[in-house]
Amino acid sequence: QVQLVESGGGLVQAGGSLRLSCAASGRTFSSYDRAWFRQAPGKERESVARISRSGGYTYYADSVKGRFTISRDNAKNTVYLQMDSLKPEDTAVYYCAARSGYAGPYDYWGQGTQVTVSS
Repeated sequence: QVQLVESGGGLVQAGGSLRLSCAASGRTFSSYDRAWFRQAPGKERESVARISRSGGYTYYADSVKGRFTISRDNAKNTVYLQMDSLKPEDTAVYYCAARSGYAGPYDYWGQGTQVTVSS
């Protein structure tokens, strides 16, 4: 059974940092694009960051550029999201995802981890 399990969420003050992890099991994800999304209450889910199979290409939403860093360790089947200089508007449930294609919908999703940034 394929699973993506996020961890590392929590409560942090504005200006602080958190590191999210997403561990995959059930298959090898080295040939999958990996990504992080988030959804705040009352808002649509939005793409935060994504990383290519080799890690050589990354994308960031404008709202997190320069503050968040996505990385992956294919040997551990894990993707990370380092979040620095957190703002209250970063408060959301963060989800990791994986897809086999270079574009289009994501095939696998995690259950989400809550990140709350207090002002």
